[in-house]
Amino acid sequence: MIVAFSVAPSNDNPNGSVHDAVAEAVKVVRDSGLPNRTSSMFTEIEGEWDEVMEVVKQASMAAGRFGSRVSLVLKADIRPGYEGELDGKLQRLEKAIEDSEERASS
Repeated sequence: MIVAFSVAPSNDNPNGSVHDAVAEAVKVVRDSGLPNRTSSMFTEIEGEWDEVMEVVKQASMAAGRFGSRVSLVLKADIRPGYEGELDGKLQRLEKAIEDSEERASS
């Protein structure tokens, strides 16, 4: 499965920044050893259900140390029997775009 998630604590920071808390959460993900990537809005992680959800839980707890409450947004692509989809899905997308551009120019 692939899970895309975003976690942030509530805090009283005047500028609203939660980068320290997010850094701790992302560190948990990276230390897990599971395939992952982080963008400006989400972190994606790939693995089996239980191991992915445990990492999300630990990342949420890490972020929670920076506030009294944690917000978690999670989206999952559950596809048993498939691995390497973190990159595979993007490769298929790029190929489809390339094919579409070739058909349009023909």
